[in-house]
Amino acid sequence: MAIDYDKLLNRKFETLTHDYTEKDTMLYALGVGLGNDPLNEDCLQFVYEDGLKALPSMSVVLAYPGFWVREPDTGIDWVKVLHAGQEVIIHKPLPASGVVEATTRITEIIDKGEGRGALIVSERVVRDKATGEDLCTLRSTTMARGDGGFGGPSTSRSAPDRIPEREPDLVCDLPTLDQAALIYRLSGDFNPLHASPSVARKAGFEKPILHGLCTFGVATHALLKTLCDYDPARFHRMRLRFSAPVYPGETIRTEMWRDGNKIAFRCRSVERDLVVINNGYAEVS
Repeated sequence: MAIDYDKLLNRKFETLTHDYTEKDTMLYALGVGLGNDPLNEDCLQFVYEDGLKALPSMSVVLAYPGFWVREPDTGIDWVKVLHAGQEVIIHKPLPASGVVEATTRITEIIDKGEGRGALIVSERVVRDKATGEDLCTLRSTTMARGDGGFGGPSTSRSAPDRIPEREPDLVCDLPTLDQAALIYRLSGDFNPLHASPSVARKAGFEKPILHGLCTFGVATHALLKTLCDYDPARFHRMRLRFSAPVYPGETIRTEMWRDGNKIAFRCRSVERDLVVINNGYAEVS
């Protein structure tokens, strides 16, 4: 079954209500590596209930529509799907617990051509259900590696952010746990690619890979630590492109270039000396 461009672009998603607790907030932070050092009190505020705060990157799991590309009506070869890019705009700091709602919609589908796959861009605005206030806007880009050549538009409306051609101003190394993917999936992303060795091999990987959004959380941690003194209220916007998979247990090095409150960044696997996140852009205060 191939992608039907008009059908997929106009696919209807139900409005999701998400009731999350402080336990969920702590589990998310543990999944992206907070708490690796139990004596680090800056990190403790994200994994301990006394004065608990939510990481800005936790926005990606709120009212999350799940692994919808696996549904038969999409026409997508789900085994070959990868997360290609993510943007988060924080309108106000996320509560440590609450009830939110959002509706996902597909905004763009780019046909890269036969054998080159397709890019699918979706968006959702997460709102506080009680007040109606917007908390964050999320834009996600999915690479459907097995689905190019269906006759859709071939160019995107957006261009990648540029990385300066000089040494970074700041660098932050953060480790990931061997079981990071198994912890992170408990926050709602149950794609078996990140847990099942057999599914990973069918997708062309030697073993299960880390969720792109888990790597996104590690990058957020690096920016929050290095530029915001671990204060989520100073973190406003972030977007990036995933350029290579990460294997659980690898160390992620985030390289940052400052231009006032605007930050260019990229991430690499230290062990493989491979760029795994590129064209990163963030706004902080």
